[in-house]
This record gives sequence, structure tokens and C-alpha cells, in this order.
Amino acid sequence: MKYYPYSPNYYLPIQRMALSVPQRVYGPNASNRRINPYSIAVSLSKKRLILFKNGRILKVYPAGIGKMLTATPSGVFFIVNREPDPGGPYGAMWLGLSKKHYGIHGTNDPSSIGKAVTHGCIRLDNKDVLELASIVPNGTKVSISR
Repeated sequence: MKYYPYSPNYYLPIQRMALSVPQRVYGPNASNRRINPYSIAVSLSKKRLILFKNGRILKVYPAGIGKMLTATPSGVFFIVNREPDPGGPYGAMWLGLSKKHYGIHGTNDPSSIGKAVTHGCIRLDNKDVLELASIVPNGTKVSISR
């Protein structure tokens, strides 16, 4: 510990205190429905991705999810980036989530849709992920639940 001559008692150490300020964290455009009316819900038990616009179901897509050892995480995330044609098993589009290393993507194996076979990502048919990517902007809220 260091002793400082400017402390109330010269011979007592000044202790550092951590200050924690509660904050809400929003993805871009996610906090204002007038800017982004879209949201996504993923039901892991039903293996479905549901697209909402202004709180109403717009479209339902069948989805592949994480297998038992590499389960898809539950929680609320945001789409933070996208990459067309990422190659390999990611199919025609990658929509990266705010949870690092997880995303919504296409597939090079259409038979995997509707099954628990991924390493934790949400897998859609290529035509479905391209359609979804053309509709939702970065910052779209993605709620994943069991």
C-alpha cells in the first residue's frame, strides 16, 4: 500500500474503491422501435426462428440449433455484423450476434435444418437467411429461449 501526504490522516493508506455505475446497453437502433421495428425470437425447443415486425409475427423459419455438448446460448443478443458468402459451413450469409463467436447463418447441408447439430449457432436454409438479412438491420434484438 502507498501512503500519501494528502490523505486525511497522513499515516493511513488511501484505499482505492471501485465505482460501479449501472448502465443499460443497447445495440444500434435497438432501443427505438420507430427506427427498427424488427425483432427476432428463437425457440430452441421448437427449433424455430420467428421474425417480428412491431411485435407481430412476420415470418417463421425452421432452424438448426446447437447440439447437447455445444448448446445454443439462451439470452438477449443483437445482430452486430454481417458477411455475405462467408464460405464453408456458414452458407450464403453470416449474421453475427453480440455474443462473440455466435451467429445466425446459412448452411452447406440443408438436411441439418430442424435438428440439434450445430456448434451453438442458429442455422437457416440459405434462401431463408438471405431473406432475413435483407429485412433486418444490424442492431436487431435476438431473444433466444429454451
